[in-house]
Amino acid sequence: MLDFCVILRNTVMDNAKLKWVYLVILSVIWGSSFILIKHALVGLTATQVGALRIVITAIFLFSVGLKKVKLIKRSQWKWIFWTAMAGSLFPVFLFAIAQEQLDSSVASMLNSLTPLNTLVFGMLFFGVMVTKRQVLGVVIGLIGALVLVFAGAEFNPSHNYWFGAFVLFATIGYGLNVNIIKKYLNDLNALAIVTGNFVIIVIPALTILAFTGFFSDILQNEAMQTAMCYVAVLSLFGTAIAKVIYSRLVQISSPIFASSVTYTMPVVAIFWGVFFGEQLSVYQLLGGIIILAGVYLVNKRSKKSEA
Repeated sequence: MLDFCVILRNTVMDNAKLKWVYLVILSVIWGSSFILIKHALVGLTATQVGALRIVITAIFLFSVGLKKVKLIKRSQWKWIFWTAMAGSLFPVFLFAIAQEQLDSSVASMLNSLTPLNTLVFGMLFFGVMVTKRQVLGVVIGLIGALVLVFAGAEFNPSHNYWFGAFVLFATIGYGLNVNIIKKYLNDLNALAIVTGNFVIIVIPALTILAFTGFFSDILQNEAMQTAMCYVAVLSLFGTAIAKVIYSRLVQISSPIFASSVTYTMPVVAIFWGVFFGEQLSVYQLLGGIIILAGVYLVNKRSKKSEA
């Protein structure tokens, strides 16, 4: 995992290009995560999916990154704690709960609120300066996400869209997470950040998983075993590898650019949703185009803009 990031950094020489490579990779990985969650929920509860995802991810990360934890200074651990809570612990449970009622593509579309929350919390608490173009891009992207959501609601009236609130809370956590990394952990090794996160949350997750009866049922339940395979893939790629790449992306770009991955993820999520039988309308396609227009405006460089 660490070697993967090193290879990319050595292959693509400047960060202006490298950040786009990371963005595409993350879009594919995280865009596919929602359908994996949907399949995992067939055999596991939302609580089990969230807790198991953390535990399996921790095993992967500890096998390659535990030595990196020593790079974390004592003064940085409080920020590692908050990024663990906001960016890892709560979101994995919130998304699993939301997808008990929402299609995977809809959950991904709602996740496009992340750049908006990144911008809002960046301005309110982290002194982030933004341009009018960035604000306009975020708003346009949000409009596109809303078009996608309402179009989906029209085709799936039986779903409880109030569960979208769980995704909203998760995006608030992501918005805080990216700003904390950028301001307080920008010089820290990306693998150290992510591994440190899971050092903090693995014991709570393991405790929660035990209380769900997972360990007493898994050996006798074939559906749970199949679901566990989906969670394992999700944990390795959607959490462990993707979080290392994302932390590095935050460090070499701006918080707004890094969070804009949530605008491109729905394109991948919609593809998988349609492939597995979820409905898609012309209006949803229109929403996707609007979202991409927002991404362009958020990241278009002016003469005085930042990288």
